[in-house]
This record gives sequence, structure tokens and C-alpha cells, in this order.
Amino acid sequence: MDAFYASIELRDHPEYVGKPLVVGRPESRGVVSAASYEARKYGIRSAMSSVKARKLCPDVIFIPGRMEVYKEVSKQIHAIFREYTDIIEPLSLDEAFLDVTENKKNIELATDIAKAIKQQIKETLGLTASAGVSYNKFLAKIASDYRKPDGLYVIHPDKAIKFIASLPIELFWGVGKKTGKKMHLLGIHSGADLQKCSLEFLINHFGKNGNLFYDFAHGIDNRAVEAVKIRQSIGCETTFEKDLTSPMAVIIELYHVACELTERITLKKFQGNTLTLKIKFNDFSQKTKCISNHHPLTDLDEILPLAKKLLKEIDISQHPIRLLGLSVSHPTEKLYPQQLSIQF
Repeated sequence: MDAFYASIELRDHPEYVGKPLVVGRPESRGVVSAASYEARKYGIRSAMSSVKARKLCPDVIFIPGRMEVYKEVSKQIHAIFREYTDIIEPLSLDEAFLDVTENKKNIELATDIAKAIKQQIKETLGLTASAGVSYNKFLAKIASDYRKPDGLYVIHPDKAIKFIASLPIELFWGVGKKTGKKMHLLGIHSGADLQKCSLEFLINHFGKNGNLFYDFAHGIDNRAVEAVKIRQSIGCETTFEKDLTSPMAVIIELYHVACELTERITLKKFQGNTLTLKIKFNDFSQKTKCISNHHPLTDLDEILPLAKKLLKEIDISQHPIRLLGLSVSHPTEKLYPQQLSIQF
């Protein structure tokens, strides 16, 4: 996203559009959390003291941050991402890697996916986003920063080596101030200089990071986009000190388990529409039954009747019960999207 916090404030306060704006507090100990592009023209940057920001631009507008709002907008952005792919690796509230080798909409060109996402964010959220498209994470990240704001830059595989050669060494991942200074002392000022270095030379001077720098210089980055695992189920179960032998005792304990499950669902804001009942008998045999609903199960008034319905499907008269469990999960849906031979 482009100047994420500041852009949200400008969206919500259109009277400040075109004016230098900072998210932060103007007090002497205040710090700039984000700066609009207008403020950046004066040299104002995030993490700068508010006092310095005011000196650089006496007319700068300070707005206190609203983290809950920013988090909610971030969720909305990720919901848009998930319309296209589930392989999403968040870097921050406003930045993420997406693997669209397979995509839910069967769009053939990766560039078209980026355009569609940018347009959808602009139309639904009133914000601009910049996107980078390439065949690995290193190049996609650099491309995303290349034409901000509201940019889209594509690095084709056959153009990658030439593009990398043109980069200042500071743009390479893993090159901070200390490493950058060392590289300059070694005569490495650009990607072209890095491409001339042997793997042995880089390992000797930079240790294991030498492998990384060598690969990046030659357009190689084998790191996969690592999707955050989404919770697939939520549940609770109780093992009893004394085995349950009467149907009434089972109903009472089932009620308590359903209450606890409902509390956990509310706490975690979980949504799933399949309820599973698990019963373990005193001989350690186990039975499970499940039922699916047409909408998410979140209330006790819905969960308990379904749990009782499942209970009736299990013969509990043969053995005393030592454990009762309930869980709610997502429906099991396997999608087989068209394979995308990644094109740009």
C-alpha cells in the first residue's frame, strides 16, 4: 500500500488532501508514524521526531494514529487478496507476498491479477496500492517499490539480470548500513558489481549471507511464499473424573461443553459451519459424528440442538462415557484451479 496510515487519514479527512500530513503526535517527545507523500517532499520520514518534522515543514498537519482502523482496513485488503489466492505471506499490515501461480479466478496473466487487485482496492476502499510482479520474492518486492505511488512494475525473467545490475547495492535484501559500508569498501556499489563477485569471495566476506547475495545478484530466490496457516477448527472436550452412565448426565455435560465451545468461538471470532461430536467410552473406543449447517455456527442456540441431534445417532447405552468433545470446523472444500504457467 502507499503511505498506508497517512492515506487512510487523507481518505477520511478529504479537507487535508494535497497538504503535508503526518500520523503522530506533535508533542516534544512525539514520533512520526507515517508521512503523506506531500510531507515526504519536505524530507519528513517515519520514525522521525515530531520536533524535527515540524522544523522541516512548519505547516505540517499532525493527526493521531487510529491503529484499530488501520487493522480493520488491512483485514479488508487481505479479504480482497483471498478472492484471488490463499497463498498469502503478510509482511506487515499493508504489505504481503501473493503466489498466483494458481489463482481462483483462472486469470492467465499475473499482471492482470495485479491490475485487478489494485482496481478493486481503489474502488472498494478508496486507497491506492503499488504492485510488483516477477518470478520470485526478491524481484517482486523491489518491483513493488519501483513506481510508488499507485504503481505497477513487472520484471520479466529475461530482463532480470540487466535490471538487477542497475540497482544500487542498498536495495538488496540483507544490506543494511553496516553491510552496505563494507560492500562499498570492497568496491561493490551496484548489482553489476555484485554480479562480478565469485561465490567464494562473497562467502569469505559475508559468511552465509554471501550465498544469498550471490543468488540475488543472479536473479535467484528459491524462497516460497509462506502462507499463514488459517485455523481450520476450534473445539473443546472434557474428560470426566467419573464415567457418565446416565443419559441425563450426558445431556448436562454436553450442555457445558457446548457453552465452552461457544465462548471460544466468540473469543477467536471463528467461523465454521461443520459441528463434530466426539465421544470416548471407558474401554477407550471412540465415536464421532458430524453435521454441516448452511451458515456459520456461532450461537449456543444453534450448536446445542445440533449436538443433541448428533448424540442421538450414537448408541451410548453399551459403555460408560469418559470423554465428550465438540468442535466446529470449516467445510471441506477442495478447489482445483487452473494451473497458471506464470506469464506477465
